[in-house]
Amino acid sequence: MNGQDYYIPAVAMAVSLAFKVPALRADWRDPLLRSVCALLTLAGAVFTFAAPPTIAAVNRWTGVPNVSAPLVYCLMTAFSAACLVLIFNWRGGEPEEIRRTSRRWITGYSVVICTIIVVYALGSAPVERLRDFDTYYANTPYIRLMIAAYLLAHNVAAITMTAMCWRWALQVRGWLRAGLFIIVGGYSFSLAYDAAKMSAVVARWTGHDLDDLSTLVAPPLASMGALVSAIGFVLPLLCQRLSDNWRTWSTYRRLGALWYEMQSTAPAGTPSVRMSWWSPAEIRVIQRESDIHDGFLRLGPCFDTRCRDLAYERARADGSDEATARAVADAAMVAAAVRRSAGDPEGTRGGDGADEGADRVHVAADGPRDLVRISHALRHSPLVAAARRQAAALSGGCTAPSAPRRS
Repeated sequence: MNGQDYYIPAVAMAVSLAFKVPALRADWRDPLLRSVCALLTLAGAVFTFAAPPTIAAVNRWTGVPNVSAPLVYCLMTAFSAACLVLIFNWRGGEPEEIRRTSRRWITGYSVVICTIIVVYALGSAPVERLRDFDTYYANTPYIRLMIAAYLLAHNVAAITMTAMCWRWALQVRGWLRAGLFIIVGGYSFSLAYDAAKMSAVVARWTGHDLDDLSTLVAPPLASMGALVSAIGFVLPLLCQRLSDNWRTWSTYRRLGALWYEMQSTAPAGTPSVRMSWWSPAEIRVIQRESDIHDGFLRLGPCFDTRCRDLAYERARADGSDEATARAVADAAMVAAAVRRSAGDPEGTRGGDGADEGADRVHVAADGPRDLVRISHALRHSPLVAAARRQAAALSGGCTAPSAPRRS
């Protein structure tokens, strides 16, 4: 593998990290976000410092022939720990238990990192090896312990991650399940990397030569494994964010019918809040809900509970469930009140049970989901259309379709 085979994944990790940094700055106390950012940072660092051109540059800058070897091994060990910590934070549970488990893994892998540094300092590796360090120094005192330590730590992490993600994937659905299976696929490459590296090193210990497994087979497996695993970690979080945004924008759009109806009742000259094009969808939904509730308050004197009750009975008789019938009833009362308000702009005539009607529509519309149901009924329900026509025909009267005749 040449330099670009390492640098391209490193850039991909950097781009992914750049998308996560704003969220981390907004909520830096979130352990899951911190874990994701740590994982992406370490993955990018591993790819960058494991590239042969970078290895040569670091060795040259420091004046130590193979100082890049322990640096890369320490980064790989830290990356393994970051993966384990992330999966525990991602899976959730008792916060104290998650922190305790995370500290154990961090402590254990910190010991491995310290061991790598110490045994490298005790050993001797004077001949620079950019691609075959593991096999060239496999029988060198102390250096072979460093090689064995990082391979063992990486293998433990790969086995643990594969087992945990596989079991968890069988218990969940959706994007999370897809992400977990992708992680399992990524760690399958990592396990193959460990097998190739260990086979080459053990072959050297026993006097055989399987160096090609270490120099030609293992590097692309490591690159693919880290890249696929990182995709598996990021994909569910990214898709969940996109899904949340889609639902929020859908709520904003579906509130449109009710919002426009309420805006038609606003007095002339009423200032409207202008939202910038970059305003988040959540803020837009909140503003639209606020405008709708303001409209309910303006229409309060025109609400007639008889209109609502009759529409409710008719909807139930037509087979609508409880939530839909309540939404149709509220929408019918709102539509009739809008027509009544248009015929009596000074508000000199109030509907029967006006105050009660205002209270009841607020109780029914106590959240975005109820408002969306009312908005949908306002646009699509034939009962609401009939109530609107009858109210307009009576020049401000507020009636509803008569209840079905009972035998």
